[in-house]
Amino acid sequence: MAEETGAAPAQPAQAPAQVQVRMQVLGQFVRDLSFENVVMQKGLVAQEMQPDIQVGVSLDARKRAPDNTYEVITKFKVTSKNKVNGDTLFLLELDYAGIFFVDGVPEDQLHPFLLIECPRLLFPFVRRIISDVTRDGGFPPLNVDNVDFLALYRQEMARRAQAPQTPVN
Repeated sequence: MAEETGAAPAQPAQAPAQVQVRMQVLGQFVRDLSFENVVMQKGLVAQEMQPDIQVGVSLDARKRAPDNTYEVITKFKVTSKNKVNGDTLFLLELDYAGIFFVDGVPEDQLHPFLLIECPRLLFPFVRRIISDVTRDGGFPPLNVDNVDFLALYRQEMARRAQAPQTPVN
């Protein structure tokens, strides 16, 4: 027979309740798209072309109504130049946006979340659009390499930290 001590049974220590992060894509769309086939505009013949392709990426995010809703914009600028003579072959500019519902992300982590995680979800659609537009524009389809949005975010934060601060009057 077991003795009763009158002490309450030991309860496991409870960790503080963690807020679960919720993210939902409410919509996505092309905000702006431009493609220039410079080779055909100038009437150039497909001479010896060795394309050198440069891809520039920038990001933007802004709050929208209602609460916890944000618009995240990925901006891609793709320039193809001929390595032989430096002539531009084509220029593509694409602004692609997503509308996101984000809840449960601490305020101090919201900015990196919006500029890293949201663009990761949009990127496959951006890649397909760029591929289709370059193909439809008379060039082989361009399959853009994966973008490291974390590295891009860190580079931008380092650039901002080094930029001279202008005093507010």
